[in-house]
Amino acid sequence: MTEMHGERVTKLRLEMKRQGLDGFIVPRADEHLSEYVPASAERLVWLTGFSGSAGTAVVLLDKAALFTDGRYVLQLATQTDARLWQRRHLTENPPHDWLTANAAAGSRIGYDPMLISEEGLTRYTDAGLDMVAVARNPIDAVWTDRPQAPVMPISPHPLEYSGRSTDEKRKQIARLLREARLDAAVVTDPASIAWLLNIRGNDVPFTPFALGFALVHADGGIELFMDSAKLTEASRAWLGNTVSVAGREALAPALERLAVKRVRVDFAGTPVWFAQTLRKSGAVVVVGPDPCLLPKACKNETEQQGAREAHRRDAVAICRFLHFLAETGPQGTETEMSAAATLLAFREQLAGFRGESFPAISGAGEHGAIIHYRVTESSNRPLRPNEVYLIDSGAQYLSGTTDITRTVWTGPGNPPQFLREQVTRVMKGHIAIATLVFPRGVGGAHLDAFARRALWQVGLDYDHGTGHGVGSYLSVHEGPVSLSRLARPVSIEAGMILSNEPGYYQPGEYGIRLENLLLVQDAIFPTASKPFLRFETLTLAPFDRRLIDPTMLDTSELAWLNAYHARVRNDVGPHLEAGARDWLAAACSEIV
Repeated sequence: MTEMHGERVTKLRLEMKRQGLDGFIVPRADEHLSEYVPASAERLVWLTGFSGSAGTAVVLLDKAALFTDGRYVLQLATQTDARLWQRRHLTENPPHDWLTANAAAGSRIGYDPMLISEEGLTRYTDAGLDMVAVARNPIDAVWTDRPQAPVMPISPHPLEYSGRSTDEKRKQIARLLREARLDAAVVTDPASIAWLLNIRGNDVPFTPFALGFALVHADGGIELFMDSAKLTEASRAWLGNTVSVAGREALAPALERLAVKRVRVDFAGTPVWFAQTLRKSGAVVVVGPDPCLLPKACKNETEQQGAREAHRRDAVAICRFLHFLAETGPQGTETEMSAAATLLAFREQLAGFRGESFPAISGAGEHGAIIHYRVTESSNRPLRPNEVYLIDSGAQYLSGTTDITRTVWTGPGNPPQFLREQVTRVMKGHIAIATLVFPRGVGGAHLDAFARRALWQVGLDYDHGTGHGVGSYLSVHEGPVSLSRLARPVSIEAGMILSNEPGYYQPGEYGIRLENLLLVQDAIFPTASKPFLRFETLTLAPFDRRLIDPTMLDTSELAWLNAYHARVRNDVGPHLEAGARDWLAAACSEIV
């Protein structure tokens, strides 16, 4: 593998020279800047071997570096060759700083304008780098067996799940554009297009996207640019007369027709090619968020009820799996892959299951410390007795998307006290978020510290955000809000679904993460002078009580945990067979 990737880097450098480039940026992105991308867009893994969902490679003619965030630092070290790549932390030593320090003065640094946002490009230009947009991605020129772009048929997402018609959503977005004195908006996020048009697809793994682009006009009209092979007669009828459909080749001419018009482009979420093309055509580019982001994130009543239903359904599979682990963990008969396969099999038995919402993170012992670990045939190892096992997984149902993490002690012996203390500190952070009541207008950056307090008190922390948004039978990672110190200044609103997942990781030994999904609700205070919000916990599965030291929980924390477990027992127990039901009753018994 090392030799193969070395040859690929060499071929890329030869193509860079042919195009007159001294350097080239290779982000882990497709033309929609999505987290989950089709095989045809996996340029970063093809070049480097690194398969994490966040990363950027920078290749100069004599050296190269590979950047990722804290979730993937350990994975980066195991998947890449240090002789080819300098490995760097994306935020501590960002690519533009590395280029400034390592590229010769006047170097021409190439980039693909369809794979980087204007915000991303600005970081390089502000650093004084000479950035050159390439007409053809040099990797595509040397990737001879590159897969074809996906062409999967779209399907309607009916009102029983979406809760609002396309016509209603279209009018809402058009009104928002008119209020902002805009003529149109560019929409490149497939999740936004799926939400707006009430469609789903199968172009990428784990997320029901139909890849395409859209122009939304202030008069309510929508232009959709998508391969016609994805559209059946039924789907064309579903889209209706207000949506015109054309192929990708019609996109540039459509942008050129917007000359002198005021067009919104998302500075962070849209490929810079769109803004560059619009400006060249004489349009006025108005920087602003994708107009669908916030309405999509604030789930309507149908979507909220669908999320509850999806979590109740998913809980049956999760509890069957945890019961399975309770029986097999002490025996050491399972591996990371077989355990993940068993959980998937339990989910596949459920009506409405449409697939996993991301590849399960099934990490035993030291692998649990790799925050976004993905088990492979070569890394697969047994779940050994008396160790920590972390399982982070999710599912797609027509009514909603789930994401849950549990940290389990395999047994049969008791866990060491130091481990119970660390897990309990993570548990305290989880409860702190779950029980928060806060005024409307607060953003995710304001809440993140609540989850870390118990860890900070003893000098511990974790290198990822505390929570992310979740879609409604869409992406398991959804903006615009997250619970993170790096969160964008967007207020949390009622109807949003967010994860609550504090953790702690001891490299080379174990990982701890406890995750539920939360639904933001109005908090009613008769004497309040302004609106307040609270969280409703959606996820239903017990935490491993063997890893919790109740003496470290205060009265309110212990009451929350016992009430949560009672709810799990009452809501899920009746749907389990006798053995699993008895196990759940014991797992959810009151902690004193």
